[in-house]
Amino acid sequence: MAVILDKQKKQPPKQISTLGGFVAGAIAACGAVTVTNPIELVKTRMQLQGELAARGEAKKVYTSPLQALVKIYKSEGIKGLQSGLFSAYVYQIGLNGCRLGLYEPTRKVIANVCNIDLNKENPVGLNVASGAISGIMGAVAGSPFYLIKTRQQSYSPAFKVGAQTYYKSIGDGFRQIYGAEGFKGLYRGVDAAILRTGAGSSVQLPIYNWAKELLLKHHITDPGASTHLVASAMSGLGVAVVMNPWDVLMTRMYNQKGNMYKNPFDCLMKTVSIEGPFALYKGFGAHLLRIAPHTILTLMFMEQTMKWVKWFEGVPF
Repeated sequence: MAVILDKQKKQPPKQISTLGGFVAGAIAACGAVTVTNPIELVKTRMQLQGELAARGEAKKVYTSPLQALVKIYKSEGIKGLQSGLFSAYVYQIGLNGCRLGLYEPTRKVIANVCNIDLNKENPVGLNVASGAISGIMGAVAGSPFYLIKTRQQSYSPAFKVGAQTYYKSIGDGFRQIYGAEGFKGLYRGVDAAILRTGAGSSVQLPIYNWAKELLLKHHITDPGASTHLVASAMSGLGVAVVMNPWDVLMTRMYNQKGNMYKNPFDCLMKTVSIEGPFALYKGFGAHLLRIAPHTILTLMFMEQTMKWVKWFEGVPF
């Protein structure tokens, strides 16, 4: 009897399943993107401005995120502001389901391989690597949907900014791309997506977890919603700064017609040589307005969805 009790004491606490983490992350991200999709559309169009300068098509249509929101609403209505929303949902399921749901499993695998005791230490390098790897897996899973979303959001019947491609739906997008370019065409720009998402994911959860620990350690905020809100805001700012240059390159790689850019680095060289280095931070204001609330909402929703999944799987809170 004593032996049985001793074994029971040594059993590690039950953890949430990988599938449960994936589902929690996906639901949280879809809730957030419903709110932030209009500003994502603005960011996409602002990042494409000036791309066609070499062809004499460099008219500046959008001057600020607010002006762009008003202009798009007046010309395209609510439907225009939510262009690409369904594609965004499917993309978020693939991206954030992996990025948030696979972060902890990836972290544990790397810790085991490197003989790191997570109960005694929490290396920053481990967290960054885990975030980058889980983010890259999500970028690959969601790339075709982000490709279609980008083209849906860049298309405007009123104002031409960047290459224009019209898709009636996500299914029509798949049909057109596959028909013209085959399966390979569905993964056009995935190399840029890996760089962009790897960069953003490498700092998102590490900054969030670091900020939470800092806030609670120094009693700056009380445990609960206020801590999650401040930590999420800090994480969102860090993600926007690190990810914006790669985000510009990915948007242009996805939206191009033909082979304007051979790869992300060719896109980088052409963008900087024609428009200057600050072109890499085009749409930063819109990006920050999108990524900050999106990060806040996603991570705050994640705290709740994880509780729901833990309850469903019988894992102690």
